[in-house]
Amino acid sequence: MINLSENKTWLVTGCAGFIGSNILEFLLKNEQNVIGLDNFSTGFQHNLDEVQNVVGMKKWQNFNFIKGDIRDFETCYNSTKNVDIVIHQAALGSIPRSINDPLTTHNVNITGLVNMLKASSDNKIHRFVYASSSSVYGDSTALPKKEHLIGNQLSPYAVTKYSNELYANVFAKSYNMETIGLRYFNVFGKRQDPHGAYAAVIPLWFKAILNNEEVFINGDGETSRDFCYIDNVVEMNILCGLTNNKNAINKIYNVACNEQTTLNQLFHHIKQIINFNNNMKPTYRDYRNGDIRHSLADISLAQELIGYNPKYKILDGLKLAANWYKDFFQNKK
Repeated sequence: MINLSENKTWLVTGCAGFIGSNILEFLLKNEQNVIGLDNFSTGFQHNLDEVQNVVGMKKWQNFNFIKGDIRDFETCYNSTKNVDIVIHQAALGSIPRSINDPLTTHNVNITGLVNMLKASSDNKIHRFVYASSSSVYGDSTALPKKEHLIGNQLSPYAVTKYSNELYANVFAKSYNMETIGLRYFNVFGKRQDPHGAYAAVIPLWFKAILNNEEVFINGDGETSRDFCYIDNVVEMNILCGLTNNKNAINKIYNVACNEQTTLNQLFHHIKQIINFNNNMKPTYRDYRNGDIRHSLADISLAQELIGYNPKYKILDGLKLAANWYKDFFQNKK
C-alpha cells in the first residue's frame, strides 16, 4: 500500500521518457514536488504535455523541469539539490542499439549513473532508486529468474546495467547511501514509443496491427517473456522510494508479474483485443543478436520485503495499452 500523505521532493531522471513520464504523472497526481531531468535523446516533449493535461495546471505547478544530460556532472549536481528521493530512469535502452553503438550506451548508462550517484551523495540524498534490467541474467537458463543467480551478459547494454548494480553497491558501502535497483522485465503501456528503429515489441505490434501493416516475429515465436504493465513498475518505484524496511535497502529486485508469455501468444492476444483481421499472420525472421530464449521472474523477494503486488497481468495491461494506442494513432491522423 502506497502512503504519500507526506509531501516530499523527488528527482525523476528521464522524466520525458516512457517509464519516467508515468512515474512523474503518479507523483504529481499525489501532490508531490517533482524535479525532472531529461535531454530528449529518447524522451519526448509530447509525453510531458500529456502529463500536464492529465494532472491539470494546479498540480503541474509542483513540477520543475531541467533540460540536461546525465553525462554532465554539474547538471547532475544542480538537479539533486534539496531533493529527498532520486528515481533514476535516464538511460539508453535497447540491446540492438548497444551492439551498434556500445560507446554511447556505456557513456550514458555507466558514466551517467556514476555522475548521479556522486551528485546525490554530495547533496546528502540517502535514497537512490535506479532502473536495472532483466538482461543482467544473460545466458543463465534457470527459470524463474532469482536475483542472486545471474549468468554472463550477452550485450553491451546488459553489461552497463550490471555495472550499475555494482556501482550502486559500492556507493552504498562507501558513502552511506541507500540504493535499490530494479531489474525490469519487458515493461509496456501508455507512452511507450511505437516509432523508431528500436521500438519494443508491444508498441511496434500495436502500430502494425492498427495500421494493417506486416508484423514481424524474431525466431519461431516460442521465445517467451515476462511482460509487465507500466503501472506495476510505477508502484514498485514509489514503494522503494518510501520503504522504511531496513532489510529492503541496498538490494536488487525483479519487477515483473511471474507470468510467461510467448511471442506467438502475445500476437494472438493483441489481435484479439483489437478485434482485427483474424486471418492476419505474422512474418517470421531470424533471431536477434543478444536476445535470450526464455525469461520469467521470481518476484517473491519484492513481495516479501517491499510489499510489491502487481495488480495488472498481461491481458489487463494489454487492454489498457490498446485504448491508449488507439487514441494515439487516431490523433496522428
